[in-house]
Amino acid sequence: MRGIDSVIRTIAHVLAGILAVWIVMDLLDANRANTLVDWFHTAADWLAAWSIGLFDVSQHTLQVLLDYGIPAVVYVVIADLVARRTVAR
Repeated sequence: MRGIDSVIRTIAHVLAGILAVWIVMDLLDANRANTLVDWFHTAADWLAAWSIGLFDVSQHTLQVLLDYGIPAVVYVVIADLVARRTVAR
């Protein structure tokens, strides 16, 4: 069962990575007309749909970090817990 926990963690890290890349792109004001930027924006919006607007702050940087950073952390933490339970069995 050692391989399953690695797969679970890898998937979570890829999802968190997509969110992290979008955070950087947004904060650096990447060109949203670019296809790659649009892909990351669409993927990040889908992954973070449940957390966008969870907290309402006036500063854009903090808003982006909360909207997309919270789900990135949650995905990694949940995947770690699930992977540990998988290995424990």
